[in-house]
Order: sequence, then C-alpha cells, then structure tokens
Amino acid sequence: MLFRSGSDAYLEGVYQEFSMSAIDMTLGDQLTLKQLSHALRNGFSPIVEVESMDGIYKVRFHHANGVSDLSDNKGHVSTFLGTGEIRDALGQLGLTHGVLTFADQCGDEMIGVEGKAMTPDEMLTYGTRISFR
Repeated sequence: MLFRSGSDAYLEGVYQEFSMSAIDMTLGDQLTLKQLSHALRNGFSPIVEVESMDGIYKVRFHHANGVSDLSDNKGHVSTFLGTGEIRDALGQLGLTHGVLTFADQCGDEMIGVEGKAMTPDEMLTYGTRISFR
C-alpha cells in the first residue's frame, strides 16, 4: 500500500500550480483551436468570454498572464455570426460555459442617455453566463 504524507500532497499541488502557470506563460495574444486543445489537455482553465460586437462575435480567453483571442491559423482573430458555431467548437474541446459580453452597451444616444464604458472586469462580472453543451 502506498502511503502519502501531507507534504507529498502539498508538493503535488505545487507542481500542478506550476505546470498550469507554465502553460499560461507560453500563451500569446492569439490562440488557435489546436493550441487551445493542447493547452486544455495540459491543465489550462481559462475564463471564456464571448464578446458581441453588433451581432458579430469573437472569443477571448482570460488567464493568469493576460488575454488571448481565438484566431485562425493565419493569425486573424476568428469572428462568428452566431453563438451556435462557438458552442459547437468549444464544447467539442470540453469547455462547458463562458460569459457573453456586449462591447456596444454603453449608453443610448437615440434618447440622450449618456453612458460610461465598462471596464473589461465589469464586462465579465455583469455578463451573461452561457453554456457550450
């Protein structure tokens, strides 16, 4: 029978934290689906943001060392015309949920309501939780 002391469990936790940080550190501003799949298999656990820009959507991954945009193999930020495509692509990789944010919700100039732009943290905090399954 294998005996595990408390310090062994602690060291294992430290190793897992280090390896997740190492994954985060290797990520750049852009991330392809293939790179995302590899990172997820190695412990990457991002906050997934689906940002709506007047009916066009893009996906951003928030992690310990910044934010990465979902991009194609040519380095262009991937855009989608609906959330169904996003749900299918990210759900297949095992991601279960994200936060839908709106880049264009600041005020309503049509009726004279001024607004102040939300910070990225506020957008994530007050966004709508969405499912990829």
